[in-house]
Amino acid sequence: MTADSRASTNHLITLKDWSREEILSVVAEAAALRLDPSRHNQTLSGRSLALLFQKTSTRTRCSGEIGIGQLGGRALYLDWRSTNFGLADLGDEIRVLSSYVDFMVVRFLHHADVVLAAQRSRVPVMNGCCDRYHPLQILADLQTIQEKLGRLEGVKLVYAGVHNNVTNSLIAAALKVGMVITVVSPEMNPAALDRDLLREAETAGAYRTADNLRSAAKDSDVVYTDTWIDMEYFGDPEFAAEKERRVEQFAPYRLSVATLAGVDTLIMHCLPAHRGYEIDGELLDDPRSIIFEQAENRLHSQKAALLKLAGQLY
Repeated sequence: MTADSRASTNHLITLKDWSREEILSVVAEAAALRLDPSRHNQTLSGRSLALLFQKTSTRTRCSGEIGIGQLGGRALYLDWRSTNFGLADLGDEIRVLSSYVDFMVVRFLHHADVVLAAQRSRVPVMNGCCDRYHPLQILADLQTIQEKLGRLEGVKLVYAGVHNNVTNSLIAAALKVGMVITVVSPEMNPAALDRDLLREAETAGAYRTADNLRSAAKDSDVVYTDTWIDMEYFGDPEFAAEKERRVEQFAPYRLSVATLAGVDTLIMHCLPAHRGYEIDGELLDDPRSIIFEQAENRLHSQKAALLKLAGQLY
């Protein structure tokens, strides 16, 4: 039994662990919450959510803190550097923290630590981003696509850029909801490698690769990109040489005005964006862009995920 397979559906570690029905129920509830934010406004009254982050965050932190509040609960934000988590055994600290709260969102550097947190926690754990998966982001993405296209089954999404944690989670979701993901990428982040997922998705016809971004985009319903460089390294002087290498290598994979000229497709980016790198700045405000609705939906989808883990969605 692998470490991933021990993580039960009482957690959200990766969408590989959730069924099609579980994913679609969260997407549907998230859409309902967007239309009526007062839904379930006291459902989680008296419940608490801990957000334990090794990495910086805007969307994941805000959607967690504000979302649990709108559901009647309260949030506790813990920066890794201001706690004993960096000094003590992770499993011990998680066991203690989970005795104080009802839910946890962990935003860790390494997937193995997310899995360990789920194994040692007494309460549901949500993966708020690690080096291999980003399931909370993809739930918002699915909600946004469903709202815009009216379907998920058969949607053709082209992902351009570094094959990373977001790419993996898109592929995992595609397997469950019937989308097809075409990845146009010259390189994968080594930590993101999930051979079993890629093999299963390719066999099922849910995952393909392509070399030419414009050709792939012409046959897409959605084009999607993410930063070429992890946010914590983008301005790091010690990472400057690697940044220069990636900018040169990935230039043909930029979502550019020229590449998408005349292409009838929706444009997505999980943010934060580096304008002029992975995406031309003009495209964020293009009529085809649904990027900021996608970002807003992080709030609604995370609330829906909390309700699911609380046993409130059926």
